[in-house]
Amino acid sequence: MKRGWYGRYGGMFVPETLMPALEQLEREYRKLSIDSNFKKELDMYLEEFAGRPTPLYLCRRLSKELGIKLYLKREDLVHGGAHKLNNTLGQALLAKHMGKTRLIAETGAGQHGCATAMAGAVLGLDVDIYMGAKDVERQKINVYRMHLLGANVIPVHSGSMTLKDATNEALRDWSASVENTHYLIGSVVGPHPFPTIVRDFQSVIGKETKEQILEREGRLPDSIVACAGGGSNAMGIFYPFIKEGVELYAIEAGGKGIKKDEKQACHSASLCVGEDGVLHGAMTKILQNEYGQILETHSIAPGLDYSGVGPELAQLCESRRVRAEMVCDDDAISAFYTLSKKEGIIPALESAHAIAYVLENVDKMGELVVVNLSGRGDKDVESVARLEGVSF
Repeated sequence: MKRGWYGRYGGMFVPETLMPALEQLEREYRKLSIDSNFKKELDMYLEEFAGRPTPLYLCRRLSKELGIKLYLKREDLVHGGAHKLNNTLGQALLAKHMGKTRLIAETGAGQHGCATAMAGAVLGLDVDIYMGAKDVERQKINVYRMHLLGANVIPVHSGSMTLKDATNEALRDWSASVENTHYLIGSVVGPHPFPTIVRDFQSVIGKETKEQILEREGRLPDSIVACAGGGSNAMGIFYPFIKEGVELYAIEAGGKGIKKDEKQACHSASLCVGEDGVLHGAMTKILQNEYGQILETHSIAPGLDYSGVGPELAQLCESRRVRAEMVCDDDAISAFYTLSKKEGIIPALESAHAIAYVLENVDKMGELVVVNLSGRGDKDVESVARLEGVSF
């Protein structure tokens, strides 16, 4: 792999003003990633603050019903309710070692925003969070959590008012404040070295999963399934299994359908139907019209509502090492209810996409399946209730 590239995907497509910051970040990360004291400090925060390792849970009722063994990697039990804290703690600690005093971040579902606010609070760093105005409205509880944690939430009213636009604003901020600010990207997207850094910090998921499944079953799973927006939870669990004989499934948001036109995509399935293009500093698979303009996307799950995907995940799907599939809104909601009622676990709507794919395709998953349950569904209860006409 060329520096910063995964096949034809990746790179550093940014203004010249950001190149020194990216080069500094790469230098410092290379140094600290092999520093035993840095690793020891991060491990302490992951264990004592985040609550790692997370359990690998056997869904007993669903397993019996489906005729397979279905395990969940319980990232919903990480402090804050999602896998996001694995990465934010790592990057915030990296930023502090680099002498930065401020963190900025983008967020869709609010999980990454909350996780950034938590990391900033515990490490004593100022935090500003950019969030699309639509997501601010549908994720009010997480917005309030960010305020409680000392972060400043900045609504973005441009474009589609979702994650893509929040990322644009965060990049603009970083361009003007690189001296004291670290842009804490929440997924395996953006210019090099961010996709590598986020993947490495999230790989703790896959490393634990491999140890746990070998201890429980004496072998590796037949399939591993994870939802994919930007792709951090997917790359986190996939990466330690890339060279193993395990089927890997990245499940995107099919939204309301696969039809797309110049004005809007009714889905967020960049891997399945996207085209090569540059988005937020990297060459990857994106949703665009014939003129190269980024399409507005749709997903009931805010964390999957993104017009692109991480470049490494794009390459893995292009090479067919990872299979990309879609799940529509209705099936994700059905899986949300199923896991809640059958296993007593309310999943995030993002994670419900992965559960839905297994429920609908159990015959081709093998006898031993692991789903990365990337987040809990507290944040989505009000949204799902509104679909039923319930108000609070």
